[in-house]
Amino acid sequence: MSSTAQPDGAAGEWPERIAAVRRELAEHGPPRTPDGAPDFATVSLPERDCDQVRDLLVDERAGTVVEIGLAYGASALAVGEALLRAGSRTPRHVVIDPFQYTAYDGVGWELLCSAGLDGVAELVTEPSQGFLARLADVGFAADAAFVDGSHHFHNVFVDLHFLGGIVRPGGIVLLDDVWWPSVGAAAAYFEINLGWSPVPGALAGGTTDPASGRPRTRAYRLPDPQPTPDFKEFRPFC
Repeated sequence: MSSTAQPDGAAGEWPERIAAVRRELAEHGPPRTPDGAPDFATVSLPERDCDQVRDLLVDERAGTVVEIGLAYGASALAVGEALLRAGSRTPRHVVIDPFQYTAYDGVGWELLCSAGLDGVAELVTEPSQGFLARLADVGFAADAAFVDGSHHFHNVFVDLHFLGGIVRPGGIVLLDDVWWPSVGAAAAYFEINLGWSPVPGALAGGTTDPASGRPRTRAYRLPDPQPTPDFKEFRPFC
């Protein structure tokens, strides 16, 4: 995959092209919804939350992002826009979704391509837990990650474990649906035992659970340097 390819037109117009695709998706939904596919509004990050993800990644000057979960492409478009607005000369976006061509019939990837992001993004259609292990093994490094994949505790835990070795020290991991107990519990381990710290003020004003007030999405900053605590120092996290 080339990370320098640009669509037709001036480079400065590229982020605006992506923003236009994002607006169209938010206002009218995906161009098609495959039979039996999850509902767009249910699985997609709301537009204002996507805006906040974009702005945070721009502030972080992220050049390489790993994303788990593509679905209809709402958050991936926001990440792609952020990578271009952040000014990296070699932006790279690794998107992992084993269900993109089964449950979603490729709709999310088609939208990324329509925004010209196929020169920046690459789609991996295998489970994240195995692929992330290989990324970590070859020393792949990212500035940030956005996680919205499996919501089973064990899968979220494994995703975060490997991302802890992939995202650079001091980088950020954004985790969607932390209001689900399984997802929040996995995040709590890394916060309590490995020093991942919520980024102050990040994603403020985003979607919250009406019942509990808990945020839907949280951003964590990885410690620098990252600790390797003794197993005797384990602290319960649930």
